[in-house]
Amino acid sequence: MSVTALVVLIVIGIIIFLSLFSYFIPVGLWITAYFSGVKVRMLSDLVGMRLRKVPPQLIIRPLISARKAGIPADANKLEAHYLAGGNVDRVVKALISADKANINLSFERATAIDLAGRDIVEAVKVSVNPKVIPTPVVAAIAKDGIQLKANARVTVRANIDRLVGGAGEETIIARVGEGIVTTIGSSDTHKNVLENPDMISRTVLKKGLDSGTAYEILSIDIADVDVGENIGAKLQTDQAEADKRIAQAKAEERRAMAVAKEQEMKALVHEMQARVVEAEAEVPRAMAHAFREGNLGIMDYYRMRNIQADTQMRDSISGTEDKPKK
Repeated sequence: MSVTALVVLIVIGIIIFLSLFSYFIPVGLWITAYFSGVKVRMLSDLVGMRLRKVPPQLIIRPLISARKAGIPADANKLEAHYLAGGNVDRVVKALISADKANINLSFERATAIDLAGRDIVEAVKVSVNPKVIPTPVVAAIAKDGIQLKANARVTVRANIDRLVGGAGEETIIARVGEGIVTTIGSSDTHKNVLENPDMISRTVLKKGLDSGTAYEILSIDIADVDVGENIGAKLQTDQAEADKRIAQAKAEERRAMAVAKEQEMKALVHEMQARVVEAEAEVPRAMAHAFREGNLGIMDYYRMRNIQADTQMRDSISGTEDKPKK
């Protein structure tokens, strides 16, 4: 092997060794921690974190921040929180913010809130600086049938003690909307709500809507109240239209029954007329039979014809018989 190749192999070996050394033993991080007043053992702590697949910088840097802020933090607890799937940097920032704002927040509660999936830093910020939650437009109907559309601004403050297991913003919005509907619906007239929109706020606040939630409601302010449709009149109009259609249907049913009855009567009359014609056709036969049997004489026949002629004359005089056409 030539000298050049041997030198190249030595250089490559040195580079690999330095890379592995700097990876398992982050000297720069150890120096930073040392001069920050944080005692960290190089082998048992830094190398141990690498072997446990925990990035040392994600533990040491938040630990330095906590110590500088006067927060008692332990590297083992931070590492355990990281292995549990938590965000160490976010927990430490929340602890520092809570300490500066004189909010009682322990490390155990902060890690529990973080592992529950809530943003602990945002929660501390909302505890210090309340946030405003706008509600969507809520439509409700007063007792006089007039629709009102209202939207509110709910000012809330995070409740650290109820962040774990407490309901979120959606529950607050739903409860406030329900309170608005109840207040407007119980008003005798929509004018009362328009004259005193703060009655909605007072009524809603009395219900204790923040119970079981992660927030404490500070105020509910009605941003806008608009008059919508006259639902009562619309319902009456729809009811009148429905009654009209029902009456028309019943009238059509009666008309159809009357037409059917008329057709039935006409059929009955035609049947009676057919029977009369059939009976009249039997008269000549009966008379012929009576002549043959000797039950009817010629004088009887003429008397009957005279009676018929007299009847036709009387009908003609009384006008019951149609005049002959010319």
